[in-house]
Amino acid sequence: MRIGYLNLIGGASGDMLLAAILDAGLSLETLQGELAKLRVSGYRLVAQPAERRGLHGTNLRVELDGSPGRSLTWHDFADTLRGSDLSPEVRTQALEVFARLEEAERRAHRVGEGEASHHLAELGTLDTLVDVVGVVAGLRLLGIQQLYSSALPTGAGTARSAHGTLPAAAPATMELIARAGAPVTAPSPEVSGELVTPTGAAIITTLARFQRPTLRLERIGYGLGARDPESIPNALALWVGEAEAEPDPTGLVLLETNIDDMTPALFGYVQERLFVLGALDVWFTSIQMKKNRPGSMISVLLPGSLEGEAVALLLRETSTLGVRRRTVERYEAAREIREVETSLGTLPVKVKYLEGSPVSVSPEYEACRTVALERGIPLSEVLRLVEQEARQSILP
Repeated sequence: MRIGYLNLIGGASGDMLLAAILDAGLSLETLQGELAKLRVSGYRLVAQPAERRGLHGTNLRVELDGSPGRSLTWHDFADTLRGSDLSPEVRTQALEVFARLEEAERRAHRVGEGEASHHLAELGTLDTLVDVVGVVAGLRLLGIQQLYSSALPTGAGTARSAHGTLPAAAPATMELIARAGAPVTAPSPEVSGELVTPTGAAIITTLARFQRPTLRLERIGYGLGARDPESIPNALALWVGEAEAEPDPTGLVLLETNIDDMTPALFGYVQERLFVLGALDVWFTSIQMKKNRPGSMISVLLPGSLEGEAVALLLRETSTLGVRRRTVERYEAAREIREVETSLGTLPVKVKYLEGSPVSVSPEYEACRTVALERGIPLSEVLRLVEQEARQSILP
């Protein structure tokens, strides 16, 4: 499994997370192509090499065109995501980030349900949407299947905002951290000002686990912030690599449940939620149940560490009254996502390895779908062409 680890050296924001993803190898063109699925305009990404206290990386800005216009509400963000061409997985995770952010803002300002839109201020702009969707989609384009993070640093002193002078650790940021039970490092008087923004905290607490994984490191990307304090580099690092196999007494678990009385539309939603949770695979099988009733069996393959959460999700989101489980073992080929230069542009492909050598390539569907729609080429032809050119450049 390819994993990512966020080392929050000197803070975190949406822009810094996005910059780290680019610095770790994702091309700006590929990211822009994914963001185009939002079907919104009025912004541009400006990414450039930079340095903070001797640490070299990438600085990214989301520049808005002209006047900012009206402030966007949570409903605006949600409607844009639901009306986009993004994959269901990206939409679901982005909506979860915004749901956490909305709840944190509402609690921080002590307002009731539906009133938080009055307190968006700096968050109610297009760049917040771009940051959230860009990070969610960018991690997937890098092939990162699970994200981990170090503790969140809190700044000392105060910072100015649209609400006035606030603690450097903004109330909404602290609400996000508290609700996620995330670890924090106490503020140091040597580091003043805001270190983690609400958007950065919402993304990390939604997508990452606060554990220290063991991985075979492949690359590191550094995302640099706008400030350059003397005490610490305003940067975060994204480590990317393959998870190192460790003895795991729980191993893999296969969960199964039979259902014959649930609305079919709910099955897709349950599948999305299980994949967001971390399931390795989810599938449905048509079965015949008691009293000659047709039904469906939901099968979920996942790490044993997620078993409790997955069972709770199945019991909560489906009509089942019970879930079967058994441990399983499997052989797994090494794989990675690589950016390949093709006649249709730079596109991601999945490369499978056996004994350290590449043996097959598979184009990433969403990227090829975007090319097919933009150029008016049959999707089957795009997939065939990308696979053929990728094989020529990668396989021996």
